[in-house]
Amino acid sequence: MGHIIRNGLERMYGPESEDRNLMYYLTVYNEPIFQPAEPENLDVNGVLKGIYRVSASDAEGPKSQILASGVSVPWALEAQRILAEDWGVSADVWSVTSWNELRRDGLAAEEDAFLNPGQPARVPFVAQQLAGAAGPIVAVTDYMKAVPDQIRQFLPHQFASLGADGFGFSDTRAAARRFFKNDTHSIVVKTLQLLASRGEVDGGVPAYAMDRYKLLDVNAGTTGGAGGDA
Repeated sequence: MGHIIRNGLERMYGPESEDRNLMYYLTVYNEPIFQPAEPENLDVNGVLKGIYRVSASDAEGPKSQILASGVSVPWALEAQRILAEDWGVSADVWSVTSWNELRRDGLAAEEDAFLNPGQPARVPFVAQQLAGAAGPIVAVTDYMKAVPDQIRQFLPHQFASLGADGFGFSDTRAAARRFFKNDTHSIVVKTLQLLASRGEVDGGVPAYAMDRYKLLDVNAGTTGGAGGDA
């Protein structure tokens, strides 16, 4: 957040600002989570433009990618661990700091290509970041699925979204995430489903995983309770 705030202040008020007719805003959750220390090799450019890799998996096995935003990042990291330890799947985790910025950039690239036929087309930033990323993508957010779906058209990967669609569900955070199927175990099962559709894991694995994690039982959810219920 510090890098984003600084960049916003510089763009809005800095001496080198070319266009001050803009506004920055931050959406901040009221959910207490544990924030790790900033890594030394942080991809600051990725943070500012909308996506950076948080954790590359060194596990052996079929590759997949998990894109998560906000409070979903810890769930994605836990899903990464479970996929490696229980299912032999190697999943890299990416933090999406702004689905909207990634879409704006992608649309700008498409518009530029449209208005300049015959010229080399600029590759959208999200496609640049994921250019070397193998396997299907599971995008997870606490927003509606339509939010991560904004970037679907810019990626050649098999893509699935997990989010909080539908009417509200009044219960603990863990139960709500299980109800909406955007919790840690839902990430695991959705990843296994996509890999099974590609023949990279056994076809019976997703159903077994659903039963193992009691995915249809809202009382079995464990995601989102790290900081307590407020």
